[in-house]
Amino acid sequence: MIRWIAGLLFVALSMAGVHQVFGQNEKVIDQVVAVVGNKIILISDIEAQYHQLKEQGYISQGDPKCEILEEMLFQKLLLNQATLDSLEVTDNQVESALENRLKMFVNQAGSEQKLEEYFNKSILDIKTDLKEIIRDQMLTQKMQGKITDDIKVTPSDIRQYYNRIPKDSLPLIAAEYQIGQIVKYPVITESEKLEVKEKLQNFRDQVIAGKKKFSTLAFMYSEDKESAKNNGDLGFVGRTDLVPEFAAAAFRLREKDEVSNVIETQYGYHIIQLIERKGEKVDVRHILLTPKPSPESINKASNFLDSIATVIRTGKIAFDEAAQKFSEDEKTRNNGGLVVNEESGNSKLTADEIDKVTNIHLKNLKVGEISPAFELKEMKGRISYRIIRLKNLIPPHTSNLTDDYQRIQDNALAEKKQKAVDEWVSKKLQSTYVHVDDSYHNCSFKNKKWLK
Repeated sequence: MIRWIAGLLFVALSMAGVHQVFGQNEKVIDQVVAVVGNKIILISDIEAQYHQLKEQGYISQGDPKCEILEEMLFQKLLLNQATLDSLEVTDNQVESALENRLKMFVNQAGSEQKLEEYFNKSILDIKTDLKEIIRDQMLTQKMQGKITDDIKVTPSDIRQYYNRIPKDSLPLIAAEYQIGQIVKYPVITESEKLEVKEKLQNFRDQVIAGKKKFSTLAFMYSEDKESAKNNGDLGFVGRTDLVPEFAAAAFRLREKDEVSNVIETQYGYHIIQLIERKGEKVDVRHILLTPKPSPESINKASNFLDSIATVIRTGKIAFDEAAQKFSEDEKTRNNGGLVVNEESGNSKLTADEIDKVTNIHLKNLKVGEISPAFELKEMKGRISYRIIRLKNLIPPHTSNLTDDYQRIQDNALAEKKQKAVDEWVSKKLQSTYVHVDDSYHNCSFKNKKWLK
């Protein structure tokens, strides 16, 4: 089954409606094509998914509409059982997911206005459409979790899974690196912070006095480059879209064009101007300035790291111990500086998972060697200096249990969970009312019991 259909794409299409997918001149007569318990599937649901997949270039091994229908049948079966089992999600959980999903759609569309134009609906109507869809999605995910959360794999399971894979079908794995790092942040003095705050205060005074437009100053000076392109405009955002300090200041603004005092967040210092307010959303523009360390502070951090590297190279201290003692990076300090992919938890990283600057220095290292200190600008704009050690290099290779145990374990677990879900579906279909319209009886469903 193409499980991924039930994600963001499904929500977006359900919001859009059939007229949006087919255009204004095509007429579609809607009808129920399947029923699972008391849940229905409409032909418009299938057609909307089909046209979107077609636009994305999806190539099916069979009939894509049959694949879509089987996935929807599965989702409805989960939802029906969630209702029978009295599973619940809270209004706060739904609201939080709704805000995150809406923000994603706005980012994809470019602005709230463009999103409204695309769906030919107001943001309020889009939210109304989304709310129940998201609630249903969260319930189906919770139901699927109930089926699979307790499933584990043993070392024996993992070996059996690996041995079942034909040797000529084992995947090729790109080169992987294990990296240690020691990080130092150049000190930013109070005078450097004060200089930035005074500059922003001067901007604020000019705007209030009518001498300059906030939008012009944002375009020219803001260090948030993405919003600066739009004259500092962030578009409509909710409290949960913003870091707490920024949200507090933005939502204190009441009057159109009112400008906040200078505030500090993890990104630097800001002033904020209110454009418009709609309920629990505000449209604001801002100017961000970040204090920069002095050349002396930069040299001090760089020289300190180079001296640490020298001490490690002479064997007077181990890299892991030095990282724990001297690194200022909280994420890696306590595990000896080892860099880990935050999403997967894996310390074996491909080149694509490593930033460009670190990649450049990595190419010059042999296993066990340490780089000279180099500058890296972090995601939040903070300037850091670091040295890295190439702890291990796994060359490109065919997947095997020695080098790729974690990856194989994940795949074995996924297969075991899928088997449990398939068995659950077959069992539930014995006691759940399912009707599929005759026009889909020629579908080659993976589970034949859909057409019992």
